[in-house]
Amino acid sequence: MSGIDGIIYLILIACLLPYAFTIIAKAAGGFTVADNKNPREFLAKTTGLAARANAVQQNSFESLPLFISSVLMAEYMVIPQHLIMMLGIAYIILRIIYAICYLANISALRSIIWFLSMACPVVLLLLIVRMM
Repeated sequence: MSGIDGIIYLILIACLLPYAFTIIAKAAGGFTVADNKNPREFLAKTTGLAARANAVQQNSFESLPLFISSVLMAEYMVIPQHLIMMLGIAYIILRIIYAICYLANISALRSIIWFLSMACPVVLLLLIVRMM
């Protein structure tokens, strides 16, 4: 996975992760076809694992713009491909670990992992600034 295809896969995986957490939230909350009339209201009323999975989903969507923009800018500014891939893969792995910590209700570790995952796109942006 090198070149632009690797970048596309990184972005695709990052974009699909929130939907995986949505499925977990709905399954854990007992989502039914009738709930599809207002799924956001359904998810807002969930508790426990379902509520935590919904929070992971929301946080995953919130972090996407920073990740996508940093990866695309790094590619545009010709940051070495191995650095983009390394930080992109680290972001995705850390986001998965973050989700596991959130679902397992391990708050301290979750916060540390969140910080590390957000550091990946920030480091990419700093590399871009350094190269200018």
